[in-house]
Amino acid sequence: MKISKTNIKDAFVIEPKIFQDSRGTFMETWNEKEFSSAIGKKITFVQDNHSYSKKFVLRGLHYQKNYPQGKLVRVGFGKVLDVAVDLRRSSPTFGYYHSEELSYDNKKQFWIPEGCAHGFIVLSDSADFLYKTTSFYNPEDEETIKYDDVDLKIDWRIPNRDIIISDKDNSGISFKDAYLFE
Repeated sequence: MKISKTNIKDAFVIEPKIFQDSRGTFMETWNEKEFSSAIGKKITFVQDNHSYSKKFVLRGLHYQKNYPQGKLVRVGFGKVLDVAVDLRRSSPTFGYYHSEELSYDNKKQFWIPEGCAHGFIVLSDSADFLYKTTSFYNPEDEETIKYDDVDLKIDWRIPNRDIIISDKDNSGISFKDAYLFE
């Protein structure tokens, strides 16, 4: 398993070792010992999620204020552009975002630490998006930052007119009004 730093403090891209032969492929998608050793702390997951979305569907930018979630995300089928935004005031990368193309073909995973907002857009015809979280989902605690926030200037690679987004996500708050973590 190869673990690489990103431009956000404590966020990492994970590339699992792929074993392939005439029967197909095998990869280890989670190894607590290796991952904890690489990032310097033990991670415990409490929930697994799976979403299916069509081309140009954008979900996010979501975060929970009182029950922040660390997320280990990957794509089971298709291709997405995955984005994390650092909302931790004390972080040297506060206000930065990192985007990573995740796909069935590249098998990359993205670790997004607690205190970051998260979203993705589907670049293929459809995608199965899989992720583990360190805290349970709490809908009353969730906030959404508007995907096209003028201060963040996230390049989603798709013209805004083509993006498919829920009313909830489209009415997100600005980065300036977002809850900030210490």
